[in-house]
Amino acid sequence: MNSSLDRNPVILIHGIWDTKMIFSKMSARLTELGWSVHSLNLTPNDGSLGLDLLAKQLADYISETFDPEQPLDIVGYSMGGIVSRYYVQRLGGINRVQRFITLSSPHHGTLTAYSLRLPGYLDMRPDSGLLRDLNQDVTMLKRINFTSMWTPFDIMIVPANSSQMPVGKEVKVNVLLHRQMVTEPLSINAIVEELKAPHQNKIPLKNE
Repeated sequence: MNSSLDRNPVILIHGIWDTKMIFSKMSARLTELGWSVHSLNLTPNDGSLGLDLLAKQLADYISETFDPEQPLDIVGYSMGGIVSRYYVQRLGGINRVQRFITLSSPHHGTLTAYSLRLPGYLDMRPDSGLLRDLNQDVTMLKRINFTSMWTPFDIMIVPANSSQMPVGKEVKVNVLLHRQMVTEPLSINAIVEELKAPHQNKIPLKNE
């Protein structure tokens, strides 16, 4: 992978209460290394919309921005990882995403989501209907390069190991704060390595 021609476009998906500006350091580093980096603002970003509807925004953005045959890589941070999973698992993304990285995402829910009774918060509670739905056929992520990155010191994802997944590759990054998963060089360098990895051949669904 010596040039941007060898690399898929990378889409960065932010978390709750964030905007795409949270990725300024990561985006600059990836661009410097030759990636074409894209991101969008999920709206509203305050949890008042269900994550399935935010995933539809991602799907629409991809349809409007990229050629239908263009393979993609996605990095989803916190809530953005679940939004991206919904796109990959339920909106056809599995057929074009080759590398998918989640950063401190509440794959099994987080106790902090009990703070408000808004649709997005409800979706991120432990054993929510949306998470049960996504986790019941999580093995489909074996068809792509899937990586879950997390920090054991996370106090936004409670318990922190909710960011671990039973499939794909797991990368533990020892940063102290949830937000540092998108800003610290340690984390960004780990993401670079996962984006550099050759993508595996897809496994037909019937063989899962």
